Amino acid sequence: MTISSPTPLLGGLTPQVFMRRHWQKRPLLIRQAVPGVLPPASRAELFAMAAREEVESRLIVRQARSWTLRHGPLSRRALPRVDQPGWTLLVQGLDTHLDAAHELLARFRFVPDARLDDLMVSWASDGGGVGPHVDSYDVFLLQLQGSRRWRIAAPGDQTLVPDVPLKILQNFTPEQEWLLAAGDMLYLPPGWAHDGVAEGECMTASIGFRAAGRAELRSEVLQCMLDASERPESDPLYRDPRQAATDTPSRIPEAMHEFVAREVARWLAEPRSMACALGEVLSEPKPQVWFEPGQPLLSGQGVRLDRRTRMLYDDQHVFINGEALLAGGRDARLMRRLADDRELAAPLLAKLGDDATELLAQWAQAGWLHSLPT
Repeated sequence: MTISSPTPLLGGLTPQVFMRRHWQKRPLLIRQAVPGVLPPASRAELFAMAAREEVESRLIVRQARSWTLRHGPLSRRALPRVDQPGWTLLVQGLDTHLDAAHELLARFRFVPDARLDDLMVSWASDGGGVGPHVDSYDVFLLQLQGSRRWRIAAPGDQTLVPDVPLKILQNFTPEQEWLLAAGDMLYLPPGWAHDGVAEGECMTASIGFRAAGRAELRSEVLQCMLDASERPESDPLYRDPRQAATDTPSRIPEAMHEFVAREVARWLAEPRSMACALGEVLSEPKPQVWFEPGQPLLSGQGVRLDRRTRMLYDDQHVFINGEALLAGGRDARLMRRLADDRELAAPLLAKLGDDATELLAQWAQAGWLHSLPT
């Protein structure tokens, strides 16, 4: 996909036009965004994944006005009968577990990877859903199988129903309504209320985006900067050769206030340190993501990033799975190519310098990338 070419995924809009007209502004209903779409997992496979420790899953059951929520792992015995109406199984981060889900998520890389979060798949029995709610992030809701009726409303009253384990809106008044069939998709900006109810058995993919709050992002970046700060033995020591004798020993000296304010301001004024910390935070995989040890790279073959690997870059750095490295020149250009294309052909791989080649070998051993198949 090129960002200047119309695509069925966005209803005939180009990614450039979509981002300008709709992204974080207004919803868009797209009929047959992905014609002939196939679920990345069957119902049985999805149920089996929900039973695994390393897979994040939730079970939501509605009976009349009562809601129950259970977090995984969920054995098959823990799930209701398929023909029982009103229940939903949600499996998070399917893109880190299945190549087909990762490939589906990759269709949305016209949005920066730093914002792309994961692909969640929900299976619902007839009448199943999670109730009217609001998300704090952008979401594409792609119907994979069966039909789901969506009702939406512009941002407004966000009062929640009390004493239920879900954040369900108490005063939801729908303004628009559509029935989505397999291949149809609905884009919603943050804050738009929505309620999706399965009409018969159905499966829906939610492509979500990272939307860390200001306080959360600030805390994570500052903690990362602290972790990477200079060793204590190289820190400037507080000195007070002009400190006079005091008869108020419990008072903190003004000179100490000034010293700390000066050093914190100097530390925060280092843009490269902050940029490095931000890249490390944004490229850090989720806690439940782990890598199996990989195999040595094969001579004469290109490489491909593992589906779980997060690789980003800025003007000075390349970031991979929470680690940062300074990069410049041809090696930097090739590393950025690897991040954008998620693979690097053998002729380009051969142009990397010795240090960069050794890095890729280490990443292969860690399972972060693999040799391209012949």
